[in-house]
Amino acid sequence: MSLAAETAQSSTPSAALPASLPWVTRLVSMDTVSRHPNLGLIETVRDDLRARGIESTLTYGRGGKWANLFATIPAHDGETNGGIVLSGHTDVVPVDGQKWDSDPFKPEIRDGLLYGRGTCDMKGFIGAALTLLPEIQQTKLAKPLHLALSFDEEVGCVGAPLMIEELVKRGVKPEGCIVGEPTSMRPIVAHKGINAYQCCVRGQAAHSSLTPRGLNAIEYAARLICYIRDMADAFRANGPFDELYDVPFTTAQTSTIEGGNAINTVPAECRFAFEFRNLPTLDPDAIFARIEQYARETLVPKMQREHAAGAIEFTKIAAAPGLDATEQAAITQLVRALTADQARRKVAYGTEAGLFARAGIPSVVCGPGDIQQAHKPNEYVSLEQLAACEGFLRKLVHGMSLEALAQ
Repeated sequence: MSLAAETAQSSTPSAALPASLPWVTRLVSMDTVSRHPNLGLIETVRDDLRARGIESTLTYGRGGKWANLFATIPAHDGETNGGIVLSGHTDVVPVDGQKWDSDPFKPEIRDGLLYGRGTCDMKGFIGAALTLLPEIQQTKLAKPLHLALSFDEEVGCVGAPLMIEELVKRGVKPEGCIVGEPTSMRPIVAHKGINAYQCCVRGQAAHSSLTPRGLNAIEYAARLICYIRDMADAFRANGPFDELYDVPFTTAQTSTIEGGNAINTVPAECRFAFEFRNLPTLDPDAIFARIEQYARETLVPKMQREHAAGAIEFTKIAAAPGLDATEQAAITQLVRALTADQARRKVAYGTEAGLFARAGIPSVVCGPGDIQQAHKPNEYVSLEQLAACEGFLRKLVHGMSLEALAQ
């Protein structure tokens, strides 16, 4: 059933539907799975902003078919620096192999829930922000409000660094950032860092009957994988710990592996990918250095005693720093005041908030929907959450107005 038909037949009066519903459904209808370009969505938003007299800066990646967007609604006096960023990523995770009860890119409302890929993570927040643009423009803002839309967050926060680098070059420095990942509209003040690598172990092929003449890349890859697992076990047993996280310690895992080409051949190459998610109090470079040192000082010498071809190479796939916002930061206090929520929450999943914070822009995560619904078949966001997000953003805009500051 189409959204229009579903809405028409809904027992919920149309007046009670969130104002952001048209924008959210429009965004969800655009298939921006990370392997597909997001430029169509970005240009749609750019054109809408331009029609309202708001110019955008686009930063491109991946051959110009993917882009970030940064736009500013100036303060009443024309000031464009300072202010607050509303940040969201435009890409979504794939639906391959998932069993959906409806087309993931044709949003449907059922029982007060809006279903579709990206409704929760995180086009609901973006749609709410775009819906409020007319109200924002009609408000005499004391400070500017910025909109930041990124690409390739789901594959390791690849796009946002390009946008942030451009902001630094232009001398644009907002005073705070709200990243609208799904948090059920509750402030999140900290999350872990994400660090992903690919490792290539190189050996020497030989007939399996002549194994001493070859070098088995899979076997040495296995030793390195076991070392990474031993590190993970040590973090789990010995910490450091932070009980505010659902998983209160640093984690590590190997996620994919491939190697060899025949059962009777010593494999000459083995590739695997691994990641670790560090508490923000730990240095991720130091964690990786331990893995690299074990490979370089322990494994490679053993490999080269068997055959000179032995080598281990690492490639960083993606990295996003953790977030650990201070309670003293103005953006933390503001979001707590707007949500009337003083609880200190931390999450294991990563966001782009750590990137903004590392660039000197204090950040907090707060957006509509439950992270438990993200990435799953039948992903949804409740209409109630969309309405709550709209209310939150309206209070934010009012709080930034000259009228509110004069009271």
